[in-house]
Amino acid sequence: MIELSELIQARFRLDFNANKKSKTEQSFCLDVDFNMPGTGITAIFGHSGSGKTSLLRCIAGLEKTSSGYLIVNNETWQDETHFLPTHKRPLAYVFQEASLFEHLTVQGNLDFAIKRSGLLHKGSGFFQEKETSNTELYKQVIDVMGIENLLTQIPDGLSGGERQRAAIARALLIKPRLLLMDEPLASLDDARKQEILHYLEAIRNTFDIPIIYVSHSLDEVARLADHVVLLEQGAIVAQGNVQAVFSRLDLPMHFGQDWSVVVHGTVSMIDQQWHIATVSIDSGEIQIPDNQFIVGQEMRVRILAKDISLALEPQTDNSILNKLAARVLEVSNDPNSAMALVRLQIGKNTLIARLTRKSVHQLNLRADSEVWAQIKSVAVVA
Repeated sequence: MIELSELIQARFRLDFNANKKSKTEQSFCLDVDFNMPGTGITAIFGHSGSGKTSLLRCIAGLEKTSSGYLIVNNETWQDETHFLPTHKRPLAYVFQEASLFEHLTVQGNLDFAIKRSGLLHKGSGFFQEKETSNTELYKQVIDVMGIENLLTQIPDGLSGGERQRAAIARALLIKPRLLLMDEPLASLDDARKQEILHYLEAIRNTFDIPIIYVSHSLDEVARLADHVVLLEQGAIVAQGNVQAVFSRLDLPMHFGQDWSVVVHGTVSMIDQQWHIATVSIDSGEIQIPDNQFIVGQEMRVRILAKDISLALEPQTDNSILNKLAARVLEVSNDPNSAMALVRLQIGKNTLIARLTRKSVHQLNLRADSEVWAQIKSVAVVA
């Protein structure tokens, strides 16, 4: 298995003003400074035009910044005096459109990746002696990506999802120290997106490789990411683990109606009669429809702010199954003048409820208020 760093350190400043060709073009400056974990999936999240792809291109060396640095696993890829070109950086880049060689079969595309891996890493010092052999890695990638039946086909005969799976397999066979993914699901329909998300989860759980994943989809970030960097107009406005960033109340323009939190839990019981699974979280339990879950299975659940109502006493005369004792941490204004956001503490977990300001007033909600959070719907995301 490839040994990885525990930290990716970067500082980039990229000014696009100098490249403006007309007065009608908008100016843009990317100015970021961050430390990313060297394990798991880090999502770069933001609206269109926030600088997500520009940041990814800087990491790849496709944009040469006037100042800054990039350090991966204590190896300096660039600083004020040194710039490692893209073709010498031990990384792989997966684009929105699968960039397979159309004249080669899937097997031919994978063979190319294996050859490039040998050229890229020969004597580079980037890999340890314990790295996975080509044969072992090849079998592992084919199995994880489920493409054994595609090897003899040419890209033109593949579906969009199959092409992207082949492109991701090719990227993995380069043996990258860092895998960059630029909205790899953007060109796929919903069914194919769900298919690829399953494979991306398998990559996260199988390969010890850091992934930087660009997306503007909260669903994708909630399902995949361990860490998130939130961009706005070329600047970082928030970064941290996904639970901490999602539970902040000072980022309304980025989350809006989709405001949610991600909670980790473990399946503790299956009710065979009602086909309900009980998920234990810190200081509470959540019941969800059973989907062939297994007792002991770990999972993430996403709880939307709009799906939480609050009561001062436990309610027994309604259809809501999930009722958790909670304490109010803070109440904040919502961009919609009629609404408010209420941050709640349940054990070590933080939830966000989106209520009308009238309801907040009627319940007299304030910091340290004891309430019952009634959760109407829970989505299993991983």
